[in-house]
Amino acid sequence: MTQMRAIGLISGTSQDGIDAVLAEFEDGAFRRVLATHSGAYPAAVRSRLLELGYENTPVILAEYAALDRAVADAFADTAIELLKLAGVERSSVRVLGSHGQTVFHDAVKIGNSLQLGDPSRIAARTGIVTVADFRRADVALGGQGAPLLPVFHHALFAEDGEPRAVLNLGGIANLTLLPGAEAAAVRGFDCGPANGLMDEWAELHIGKRYDADGAFAASGKLNAPLLNALLADPYFAQPSPKSTGRGYFRLGWVRSRWPALDALPPADVQRTLCELTARSALDALQAEMADARALLVCGGGVRNGFLMQRLRALAPQLRVESTEVYGLHPDWVEASAFAWLAVQRLDGAAGNLPGVTGASRAAVLGGIFDP
Repeated sequence: MTQMRAIGLISGTSQDGIDAVLAEFEDGAFRRVLATHSGAYPAAVRSRLLELGYENTPVILAEYAALDRAVADAFADTAIELLKLAGVERSSVRVLGSHGQTVFHDAVKIGNSLQLGDPSRIAARTGIVTVADFRRADVALGGQGAPLLPVFHHALFAEDGEPRAVLNLGGIANLTLLPGAEAAAVRGFDCGPANGLMDEWAELHIGKRYDADGAFAASGKLNAPLLNALLADPYFAQPSPKSTGRGYFRLGWVRSRWPALDALPPADVQRTLCELTARSALDALQAEMADARALLVCGGGVRNGFLMQRLRALAPQLRVESTEVYGLHPDWVEASAFAWLAVQRLDGAAGNLPGVTGASRAAVLGGIFDP
């Protein structure tokens, strides 16, 4: 049996940090997480990246290039610190998979997806072969380029064939449907907003970057007319494959559907945004795979106790559980996935599922950048 170590790096649409894992693989199969670390962007870099994540934000090429380098440096620093904390030599790591920082994603109208974080610089600074730019090969084949996690979810969580779903609660919520053990049957799509929208409202009204444990939401009352107005957005009824981003589901979107938003009690709005996340995900699951028996939840939203409570209350027929029950901590699923995708790239194995993204065929994803 061939064993190897790989690093996975990602900063999602919430941009609340850079997640890094050092993982062990055996004959190309993911075995376990050896070490983890969360890095951070400098405050000014994070602020500007958040702005760029919204649609129609102007940027000059010089600034874009500078941010590309700044993101690469933050990713490299995070990887180097991970190895230091783990007490592992760089030479023992075969590959590093970097998702980068998404600043634009429109696979339908524009047909492109852009991630910052120069992989050549990451490779040079870490001394590790780096795989990056995972989405655009899928987009070039007519796919959405997202979500990319379902293929990894299938590899880890579909072993016994039970019909189940995986809900990733990052800045955006995405669902993976695992109706059985066959990869060809897997489906997945972005189902709506998650932490990003709630974080925006929390920062505006309580001065914090996120609503810890959902306490702000729990203090408010559900505004049913507001919820119904938001759920009436055509995106929720759009069939899969589909993908979206934080540039769509932002406060400007909420205000466009409810112009008197700022006249409502702030806690009531947060409560309703939390319900929107839970309802849109569960409505999509019911429409696409009504016989699901379990919902495995990962991403930062797992730490929102009130959101998890609402998921369980709205879907009593499901076992709503953290992915930790199935062997992988919810904080590290995404970073582990990009370590896995990097190993897939080195092995020349496909990293997408056409049934998920809509691509014309399976494809090897990502480019290889040597130190």
